[in-house]
Amino acid sequence: MSNIETIKRLYAGFASADLPVVLADMSPEIEWTEAEGYPYAGTFHGPQAVVDGVFVKLATEWNDYRATPDRYVSEGDEVVALGHYSGVFKATMKSFRSPFAHTWTIRNGKILRFVQYVDTVLVQRAIV
Repeated sequence: MSNIETIKRLYAGFASADLPVVLADMSPEIEWTEAEGYPYAGTFHGPQAVVDGVFVKLATEWNDYRATPDRYVSEGDEVVALGHYSGVFKATMKSFRSPFAHTWTIRNGKILRFVQYVDTVLVQRAIV
């Protein structure tokens, strides 16, 4: 499976809320970084830390939260996904849509690193 196919499968898992598919290609040593200013900002180490620090919060604090990739760029061990987020924050019932860039590092078929780039102001407007 190519690096882009690995990342496409991960986004398909996000879209169908299939956590085993999302986690299947993550390295036990994954380093997952959410952007400063994002509600779940920080760097999480290991799949369980990502689940607890990011995925559980997205699932419980948002309605219809989506990360939708529009295109992919790949070179060597790196894949960049360009797309958009959307969702409704449950506490305020405000919706948002914001572009993102995600960078992924993959080695030997396993995702080692994720870095999120997003317009956090658009996300924050839904929260407050």
